[in-house]
Amino acid sequence: MIALYGVYLMVTAVTSHTRSDLGGTAFGGGIVVILGMLPLFAGRALLRRRRWGRSPAVMMDTLCLAVAYVAVRHGGGDLPLGIAVGLFGVAGIVLLLHPRSTAALWPEQDAGAQNVDAPDAGARNTGAQAGPGRS
Repeated sequence: MIALYGVYLMVTAVTSHTRSDLGGTAFGGGIVVILGMLPLFAGRALLRRRRWGRSPAVMMDTLCLAVAYVAVRHGGGDLPLGIAVGLFGVAGIVLLLHPRSTAALWPEQDAGAQNVDAPDAGARNTGAQAGPGRS
């Protein structure tokens, strides 16, 4: 929906009769298109377990918290909507930063952690080596 609004801004800038700030409006429309497409790309990346998808998703959830703050502060009819958006933002951040999510996105860290628990891992990790003159 946000991406469609960005396309609308760009088309309006090109077809408008005033043309006072054609470049600024078209650029702003392009930025809105990118921000509208970002959650879609981040969601697809997370479904494919790509690491880079988590950062834009956390950013969008953080933006939800800002929107929720403004809606709750405004009060009135926006209060229930602000609370709902805030809860979704917090839930998204918690789920994206949960250790299981991290383990799914960075599986080789789990393999390294399993090697530390090996019986002889302490000698390898501390650098202690048995040899002549060493006790």
